[in-house]
Order: sequence, then structure tokens, then C-alpha cells
Amino acid sequence: MTGLMPLIEAGGPIAVTATGGALYARQHAPRLYWSSVGMPAAAFRMSRDWAGTMEACGLSAEPPMWKVFAARAGERDALVRPAPPKVRGLRPSTRGLRIRVRLAKGMTTDTAVRAADALRHAWQVHSVHVTEVRPGIVDLRITGFDVLRKVVMPDRLAARAAGEMRIPVAMADDGTVYVRDYKAKPHGLNLGANQSGKSMFARNLVHGLAGQHVAVCGIDCKKGVEQIPFGPRLSALATEPDAALDLLRLLVNQVMAERYELVRSYLGIPGTVLDGEITADIWGLPEHIRPVPLVLIVDEIAELFLGSSRTDKLRVEQCVTLLVRFAQLARAAGMYLEVNGQRFGAELGKGATLLRSQLTNRVVHRVNDSESARMGLGDVSEEAAAQATNISPDLPGYAIAGDTSGHWQRIRTPKRSLTETAKRCADTAHLVPDLPVLNGFRPVLPVIDAELEDLPVYLPADSAS
Repeated sequence: MTGLMPLIEAGGPIAVTATGGALYARQHAPRLYWSSVGMPAAAFRMSRDWAGTMEACGLSAEPPMWKVFAARAGERDALVRPAPPKVRGLRPSTRGLRIRVRLAKGMTTDTAVRAADALRHAWQVHSVHVTEVRPGIVDLRITGFDVLRKVVMPDRLAARAAGEMRIPVAMADDGTVYVRDYKAKPHGLNLGANQSGKSMFARNLVHGLAGQHVAVCGIDCKKGVEQIPFGPRLSALATEPDAALDLLRLLVNQVMAERYELVRSYLGIPGTVLDGEITADIWGLPEHIRPVPLVLIVDEIAELFLGSSRTDKLRVEQCVTLLVRFAQLARAAGMYLEVNGQRFGAELGKGATLLRSQLTNRVVHRVNDSESARMGLGDVSEEAAAQATNISPDLPGYAIAGDTSGHWQRIRTPKRSLTETAKRCADTAHLVPDLPVLNGFRPVLPVIDAELEDLPVYLPADSAS
């Protein structure tokens, strides 16, 4: 007994230190806490009472009648227990746990979705999301903590999600990466009030596009203050409404028309191209003749809709018509539109609603009124629009992302400085594609004083003189 006293005396401080360390890690290092404490505890709770939890949450199937009769004849109660879903795979991560499950007979994906919140409470985890893999098979995506509280984009996860015209932009609340996929959702709308994170979303988007084989064009009618730092990587930049009109004319009437002509000329007379190679867009063309994809980013869409004089109204009408044509026709030409704004709706003027209907991908940050949320997400989901109105000002970068299919999720963009994005654009300036037709809109390096030669300043072509 005497020999145990030193161990007992030392055990108290050790236990207190371990508990304190766990509590500190839970607040300041949630990944470490989940990996070392949270995940083993959650896994134990799941394995201990898997069948009981599934039955309580309505995910177990009643046994067939023949088993019931057999159990009554042989007094074997085990035969009549409800059959729970079967685990087909498990993959842990530093953010959560993914369990692949074969649903019991009679269960559907919607049944599992409705039970997700009950499973979250039963397993004492932060969230449970259900995604269908194929009929009868679903993934339960479990997150052990709030991954949107402090966003960290894992490099490996982002690299795995990236691809041609697929840009990892933010983290989703289920622990996955939110990807801006231009091939799947060609045109997008990004709404948000001042200081909501709208510009941070666009900044992350440009950062990702900079490393791809793509032409990036910008319209920034706030004198270019948002997009001029990205000048080395931009193929075109317009900072005035009149220049924006000229750029839109060029993109729609010349660049897009030439690309459609290329597709048509490649197909030629019917029968001259193999059936498997017939295409109606540039992605079906052979790589050696395929035009480079192009993304047009409009910083503040309202500036293209506003005008007071008669001349301004004529310009606005032309700009809106060209934007609508771009959104309706440019996808097959490999040209994509990303519209940013604080508010976007019918009150902007004629053509606004028609343009918005073409913008499939929707991202709504904190907005100043419920009407703005409905403008962005009302035709996606009323619940999503309601969620967008409840975003706290203390959560910049937090947004509701959805599309016109009705799917939506909570996302948050990681903080990325303007300096970091500008450096990325400077480092990838050699990737700017050779498009002579856009040379008149290329941002140029002005002549500056020798004392300031270490400070790179880029001006748009229309203001360089």
C-alpha cells in the first residue's frame, strides 16, 4: 500500500493536466481533439448500440413473417429483432467520419435524411449529413466539430477536389470541399452585403483560376480597385461602363461567334466526322484545336444597370442585352459568367430577372434584407433563403450555396489576403493565353517613378494613357 501512494499522488495532477489539455484542444485545436478523443468516443457509442440506435431512429426494417412464425415455434426471440442497416465501409478523417451503409429493405434515402438529426444527438457529434451513393447505399458524413468556425482548407483535400474548370473555393459544413464547377454549373451569382465575405469568395475563385489553363476577364466599374491587383493574370479588364460595353461587344459578337464557327466548321458536312466525335460545344473538339475556356467576372453588377442620362440608358440597355446573350449562349463556346453584387433583382431594370434565371450556381452571403436572400435563393429553396437571413455579421465568408436543382448547403470561404492573391496572379502571369483579340483590354504596367519601381502597379488598358 505504501508503494502505491506515490502513484496515487502523481495520478491526480496527471489526470487534471490531461483533462485540461483535452478541454484546451477542444476549443483551440479541434482536429487534434477529434482525432485523439472525440472520434474514439463516437466510434464506441456507435458500435455499442448500433442496432438499438437504428431502430429508435426508424431505420430498421421489420423481420419477414416467416421469421416471426419460426421464432414463435422455436421460442427464438433473436429471429424477430428488426434488421438494422449494414455497415459497408468506414473512413475516418481529422474532421469527422464517413460511414457507408446499405439501407434496410423498405428504407429510402429520404428516410435516412429525416433521421440525420436524431443520429447526431444519439452519437453526440456536431452534424450528420446523408448523401446517396447509389440506390440502397448511402454515406453518413459525420463531422466531429464545427468545421466552419475556423476554416482551414486542407491542401490534399483541395488538390483532390480540383480539376479542369473545377475550383475549390470554400469548406462545406459536412467537411467536404465546396467546388465551383464551371462545366456542371456554367454561370454563377454571388450576393452579399458589405463586409459579408463576397469579395473573399471572388478572391479565392481568382486564386484558383490563376493556376489553370483559362482566360480570365474582369469588369470592375469601381475604377478597378477590386480587380487591378489581379492584372498580371487577366486577359482583359474594363473599369468603366463604356469600356465594359466594348468588352462585352467583343466577347459576344466576335470571340463567341468565332468559337461557334470553329465548332461548325469542324463538323463540316454530315458524314465526315465519326459519330463519337460529333459535338455541339468546344469540349468535344480535339485538344489541339480547342479554344481556351474563358471566365468573365463582373465585380458589381448593379453598376452596369444604373444610368441617369439618355446616353447612359442606351448604354445600360446594350450592356444588359449583351450580358443576357452571353449567359444564354456562351456555355457551349467555353465561356462562363460569374456575377457579383450586393443586391440583384427586378428593380435593377429590364433584363435583370432574365439574366438571373440563367445563373445556375447561387451563393448568398449575409444580406441586409430578406428580399435579397429570396432574390438569390428563393427559387432554390425557401429554407435556404431563410438560412441566409440568419447569418451573423461576426461570420464573414459564411454563405448559403445552392443551385436551381434545389440542393443547398452551408459553406465558408477561408480568409485569403489580397496580397496573396495578387502574388499568385503575378507568379502565374506566364499562363495568360495568347488571345490577340483581347490585347486592347490587357492591363498594362505604367511607367512609374524610379523611387517606386519596387511597387508593381497595374492599370487597365482603357486608362493607361
